[in-house]
Amino acid sequence: MVRQRGSHQQFKDPTGRFTTVPFHKGRDIYPPLLRQIAKDIGMTADEFISYR
Repeated sequence: MVRQRGSHQQFKDPTGRFTTVPFHKGRDIYPPLLRQIAKDIGMTADEFISYR
């Protein structure tokens, strides 16, 4: 994590790519946003979900 503004955290990987992830307590991330976050970090949505 490189920074946070409100409830949104920004992450940066070693190659310089960024992605922003909302952190709202008690709320789920909607599937289209989940797919976009996974795409931003170079994973499929299934890989991202099974990574936990």
